[in-house]
Amino acid sequence: MALGDSYTAGVFVGEPRPALGSADRDGCDRTTGGYPNLVERRLTAEPPAGRPVQLIDFSCGGATINEIASARQTPISPVQAPEDGWPSVAPQVDRTKLSASTDVVTIGVGGNSLPFGKILTSCLLAGIGQPDEATPCRDSYEAGGPFLDPESIYDKYDRVTREYAGMLRAVHEKAPNAKVITIGYPTIVPADPTTCDRQDTTELAADLKDVGRISATHGDIAWLGEVNTHLNAIIEAITELSGGTYVDTATSSVGHDACQPRAAKWVEGVCGEAGSYWPGEVAVGPLTLTCSGGNRATLVHPNAAGHANTATQVEAAVRTALTTETTQS
Repeated sequence: MALGDSYTAGVFVGEPRPALGSADRDGCDRTTGGYPNLVERRLTAEPPAGRPVQLIDFSCGGATINEIASARQTPISPVQAPEDGWPSVAPQVDRTKLSASTDVVTIGVGGNSLPFGKILTSCLLAGIGQPDEATPCRDSYEAGGPFLDPESIYDKYDRVTREYAGMLRAVHEKAPNAKVITIGYPTIVPADPTTCDRQDTTELAADLKDVGRISATHGDIAWLGEVNTHLNAIIEAITELSGGTYVDTATSSVGHDACQPRAAKWVEGVCGEAGSYWPGEVAVGPLTLTCSGGNRATLVHPNAAGHANTATQVEAAVRTALTTETTQS
């Protein structure tokens, strides 16, 4: 079973699943290029320990930790959305019908619970008119939270820790015999943030209607990397405490962040390459983000190379889990 958010679903990589125009579309933006689909194909071609594998993927773009195990989610896909919006969907543990017969559960979630996207947008806006070395976004979040956000970054870390632990308990209750594999987030910014071009929207800058070009300072880009690292550390620690397996995608993706050249990046920038069905303009809260030059609103998500890297590591973890289970039984 594959559970998770947009970094799991694929969003704009490959062909939509279900296909465009299908009555089964649910607004979750799963694609053929998402790592669950890649893992399924590899396990089908070469079954672990000779065992046929059926992988069920109900990951959903925009999913929070609570929407994996306990809360309904209202999908936010901008692709062929109904006029009155997408109907809500049940928690992913219910959609996948986890049970005592489930062998392996993979989970990639956490970013939307901070929420990282809002933090990134805040940093882009906070960078307006600021010198490269300034850290207005970090300073605000460490002091208590900007833009009417009542939580400091430390409050967010504490809450995400509690939510993640509760989610894993719920998964274990639904699937008591399953091996649980969690997936961390890839490296999204470089170790040296000064290599990021503050005017390049295919990196960490954006164009907003009626506002113009905005970008995070180099100081805040470095801090965003720290936030990503801290989130991964929370996921890893809670996973290990619960007896699960953590898949580290950050280490292998160093040097492939959103500020790298086209051929090297595994994470697209605010704007970037995506399937032709994906829009070049999206609403970000009350603002409208636009992308030019044929680019799409990729909003700092992994591309095909990024999903391929994650798939390789998740596949290895699933094979180990199933092979170990076979040996023990």
